[in-house]
Amino acid sequence: MVPAHGGRAAQPVYRPILASHRRGELEALNHVDSAAAPLLAPILEISVADRSTMDVLRRLPAGLLPAVDVTDLPDVADTEMVRWGVPLMPVIGLAESDRRLVAHGAAAREYAGRALIRLRAARDRAGPDASTTAVERIWRFTGLAPEQCDLLVDAGDVCCAADVRVAEPRVRRLLGWARRHAWHSVTVAAGGMPPTLSRLPSDEPVRLDRWDWQLWRRLTDTGVDYGDYGVGPATPGNGDPGDRLPTVRYTADGGWWVYRWSRRGGRGDDRFADLCRTLVAAPHWPSTGAAFSWGDHELLRRARRGAGAGSTANWAAWSTSHHLAHVLAALTRPDNDTAPGWVPPQRGRSPR
Repeated sequence: MVPAHGGRAAQPVYRPILASHRRGELEALNHVDSAAAPLLAPILEISVADRSTMDVLRRLPAGLLPAVDVTDLPDVADTEMVRWGVPLMPVIGLAESDRRLVAHGAAAREYAGRALIRLRAARDRAGPDASTTAVERIWRFTGLAPEQCDLLVDAGDVCCAADVRVAEPRVRRLLGWARRHAWHSVTVAAGGMPPTLSRLPSDEPVRLDRWDWQLWRRLTDTGVDYGDYGVGPATPGNGDPGDRLPTVRYTADGGWWVYRWSRRGGRGDDRFADLCRTLVAAPHWPSTGAAFSWGDHELLRRARRGAGAGSTANWAAWSTSHHLAHVLAALTRPDNDTAPGWVPPQRGRSPR
């Protein structure tokens, strides 16, 4: 949550983790409603710092400030984000080199005045004292104070009930450690989408539980913000590179409805139009229809045969657009019973 006066939350902030190599996910950001932009703080994993990536960053809507993770890029001058000339917030891992930490500190001061520290629950398991040593090193080399840093606790894949049961106590231990420090905000993120969908039935909608959402709901007493991996898996890669069936991953309360369509034979336009007609007639189609999001508008156009079937990147873009709108609507509902927000320790007082 965004701290308000008195340490309480003003509005929820949603942090989706999106991959630059899945272009459809980034395209969805270009269509975020301006009223929703202040509530959305996307984390972009950059795998290639090419011109197209820079173009995507420059086209983001006004008011949308991305956090950018360049862990997969070589530690060279060209990957120093302060040189990119694009407003952003650097994402910092616990094992960054001294050189990169200095560069991240420069980028933070140039743009947002803040950085996001990403702690991976399954990987960064050195214990509370070692974690404190690691973040103190980050603050020293970046020149940032704890209150200038947002903390992301990344739980990784949670694709079943057993994963949630394992992840919850591990995340709670990390949040207990986090209360030692005066973070600007704390977010818990996880990915609930399976890495492959090719084994699911086709030509019928299949419901999958959003285990990432369920994990966060079990943690609402801690006051953390919500993050996820959009409609993609948390595992690296492209998911199903060999599965070319028209596919929509449609977010609903507590679950996704996965539509993989092969009926009507060869023509992709016919298959996708049939998929979209089935979707818009379903109970989970929003009451506001095409007005709910840019993605819903595009899906309704295909249901009415107003445009072609599109590509895998388009299907990901439309699915992600609906997902972002759905999550923001859920987080801002008047009946949302989540906790009032992360309350950091008061300056000058020990939380221990």
